[in-house]
Amino acid sequence: MRNIGSLAISLLLYASIVGCGSSNENPPSSTDGSGGNGGAGGSMGEGGAGGAGGEAGAGSVWGTFEKPFAADSLWNSHPKNPVLGDYQIPPTPNPAFYPSVGGGAFSTTIFRASESDPPMQVLGQGGAAGPSCPDVGGSCTVTIPHWPASVEGASGSDGHADIVDEKAGIIHSFWQLKKDAAGAWTAAMYSWSPLGGSGWGDPAHYSQGARASGVCTAAGLIRVHEADDGEEMFHHALALSLDGTAMKTGFVFPATLEDGDSASGYKGQIPMGSLLMLPPDYDTSNVTSPGLLKVIKTLQVYGARLVDRNTDTPFVIYVENGSKFTVSTKPPGEWDSVVAHQLFDVAHALRVMTGSDGYIDGDGKEFVPNMNLNRMSMRGPWNGAGGAFGFVMPADNGYPILIAKSGVGQASSVRGILVAE
Repeated sequence: MRNIGSLAISLLLYASIVGCGSSNENPPSSTDGSGGNGGAGGSMGEGGAGGAGGEAGAGSVWGTFEKPFAADSLWNSHPKNPVLGDYQIPPTPNPAFYPSVGGGAFSTTIFRASESDPPMQVLGQGGAAGPSCPDVGGSCTVTIPHWPASVEGASGSDGHADIVDEKAGIIHSFWQLKKDAAGAWTAAMYSWSPLGGSGWGDPAHYSQGARASGVCTAAGLIRVHEADDGEEMFHHALALSLDGTAMKTGFVFPATLEDGDSASGYKGQIPMGSLLMLPPDYDTSNVTSPGLLKVIKTLQVYGARLVDRNTDTPFVIYVENGSKFTVSTKPPGEWDSVVAHQLFDVAHALRVMTGSDGYIDGDGKEFVPNMNLNRMSMRGPWNGAGGAFGFVMPADNGYPILIAKSGVGQASSVRGILVAE
């Protein structure tokens, strides 16, 4: 991430300013542990643009609290005839850490806002007026119109929390959300994304969520309401993180970010944004865990998107905090060695999708995602090192305009920021 100072702007409801970030932490060694959630802010490295997806229509099952994003979001779609590569997730530096499917300190909770919930100002850390908003290159004043009383950040150092405002059609996403001793809410970063959109960053915003890949933490999450839904699989791609030993610098479509220290922290061959899948003939004959079998079937059809980095865990698939979903067959707190070793089998079999014949969306329609989204970008060239933010100047309507400069210092795009005062 590149910081160019701070800019105080009142954000209310439809503010068009976003942020991203996360931090490294050592995870517990447990079948249902979360794994450390990586990503100390995203870099503007090489890679693709935002994902496909339009706005959800009135009455649609898509773009809702239970089913976020559009039908043709790459979260809600699965590839047709996927081709898988050969690269295998390598061992992590700590062989005592098992793969994980679960919630915990580095997962998140999704809170539903109602019109009766009061507004809440979220301050920045260390006395700052507001959290970091990377699209403006600094901090911004944040007031959330409807703040549920149950909101709390996850207990890990990432402090993730997402608030879904269905009436406004927005997902508010926070990194390091905390309540201080005086009762004030603070966060290191804030972002927002359209509830009925693609679930990924778009050309005008290099980040639209608190994960290191630029997505909100609701994206790909195994949700509370899905735990006992009776389905044989989750009908969306899952959110997955890897240790840096497996990851490769240079994010790919549909991701728009990666960790700021990717050049030194990534040692493998899997770029941020990659879709990892299990082959259709993966042997499940010895799998007796209903939860693990459901995850495996999902990985065979929808796969899991690499959205973040963890520390030492071969892979983490994120489950919403408060969910009863588990891959363990043992009582809570008891180690399930059989499932733990079967998770290692899954890790050894996961492969990156290298090609497909397009996608099938949530409504069963075939489509090919539009990857050429560089019509307007605040980052300069979309491919390559990325553009640097330029300067802020007033527009005719009094709102600021950001001038994005390319790597050679030439202004390459202009976009107004719409702010509801």
